[in-house]
Amino acid sequence: MKRMGMLFRAKANKALDRAEDPRETLDYSYQKQLELLQKVRRGVADVATSRKRLELQLNQLQGQSAKLEDQGRKALALGREDLAREALSRRAALQQQVTDLETQHTTLQGEEEKLTLAAQRLQAKVDAFRTKKETIKATYTAAQAQTRIGEAFSGISEEMGDVGLAIQRAEDKTQQLQARAGAIDELLASGALDDPTGTAKDDIAAELDRISGGSDVELELQRMKAELAGGSSSSQQAIEGGAQGTQQSQQSPHKFDKQ
Repeated sequence: MKRMGMLFRAKANKALDRAEDPRETLDYSYQKQLELLQKVRRGVADVATSRKRLELQLNQLQGQSAKLEDQGRKALALGREDLAREALSRRAALQQQVTDLETQHTTLQGEEEKLTLAAQRLQAKVDAFRTKKETIKATYTAAQAQTRIGEAFSGISEEMGDVGLAIQRAEDKTQQLQARAGAIDELLASGALDDPTGTAKDDIAAELDRISGGSDVELELQRMKAELAGGSSSSQQAIEGGAQGTQQSQQSPHKFDKQ
């Protein structure tokens, strides 16, 4: 079970590493930082809202305190010491509330300043991370493209490897077919294989056909010579016969004249 668990974790880690894209991881980290910065800004806004509310309450209490003091003065001027004492008692209670609110206001103001400073620092870090992120992404993209180009030139990439294997298989098949065709031609020429079409002949049959063809040519040549020789004799005889007839015709008028 331990080995299976280790094997599963190793396979899963390898699959995750193959599927992980550093650029996507950097973008995700940047997105989380932006969300954190947004939360800090909302916190600053909430603290500022609370501080503003305390300021409004302080202004209201201070106004009531001043009013009670004025009422006490007027009551004392009219000889109503009891009313003046009551007004001053209420003013003292309001003053205690004012003191508490002022303490809270000071605390909230300090928290607001701290959160504002933290938000500014976080904003600077987010901006710096964004610049670094874009630089790393550009460098990674360039390195990836350079690696693919190098693999393509060297022929070790998967795509080019498949193309190279296809070319190698085509060359091997071509050479095999050429070798087979040459072997068949040699076997047919040597007479080891019979050609059912009768177009292929061995060396002896080819030589006999050549001799026979040469003999036929010689015989035809002798026959033509004989015909030409016979034709020449007949022509000579015809010429000689024609000459004798001409001589006889030339001699015939003299005979008629004598008669």
